Amino acid sequence: MLPGRRIFYSLPLLTGILLTATGPASAQRFKDPNTLAPDYPTPQTVVDKMLSVAQVKPGETVYDLGCGDGRILFAAAQDFKAKAVGIEIRRDIFEKTAKKVESAGLADQIKVIHGDALKADLSSADVVTLYLLTSSNERLKPQFRKYLKPTARIISHDFEIKGWKPDQVEKMMVGGHQHTVYLYHVQN
Repeated sequence: MLPGRRIFYSLPLLTGILLTATGPASAQRFKDPNTLAPDYPTPQTVVDKMLSVAQVKPGETVYDLGCGDGRILFAAAQDFKAKAVGIEIRRDIFEKTAKKVESAGLADQIKVIHGDALKADLSSADVVTLYLLTSSNERLKPQFRKYLKPTARIISHDFEIKGWKPDQVEKMMVGGHQHTVYLYHVQN
C-alpha cells in the first residue's frame, strides 16, 4: 500500500475478512453465548429472493431464526400469504418487532417470540430462514434434524450449512455487494 492511502471496507466485506482470518469459532464472540449473529438486516431484494427460492406457498409456516426487524416475516405474510414465526433473542429488538406486527394488524399471521433459536420447537415450520454465521448454522443442525419434516426447506443467506449439500445456490448483486442464497433440505 502506498503511504497516505486509506482503504475502506464495507461491513459485510470486513465481517468476511475477520471470519476468514480468525475462523468462525473465535469470531463468534457475543456477551450472550446464545447470540448466533450480529444484528445486520437482510436487504429486501435478498429477502424476496430467499422466499422465492424456498417456493413459499399460501398457508405454509415460515420461521425466521433471529428475525430482527421482521422484514422476512412481513414479506412471507403479505407477499406469499404464509404464516410467519420469528424468534429473536434480544429483548429490545423483539419488543420493536412485536409492536410493528401489532401496528400493522398482522398478529393473526405473524407471531414474534422472544427466545433462543437453539431451543425452539421448529416442528410446524415448512420453511426456515437464516442469516446467521456458519458456526451458528452448525449449532442449529441438531434442531433441524430433530424437528423439521422431510419436506421442510431451509434458506440461508450468505452462510453455508457445513457438510450439507445445497439443493440450490443463487448469487445476486445488491448495492455493489454479492449475496448468496442457499436452499437445503435436512440431511443426516
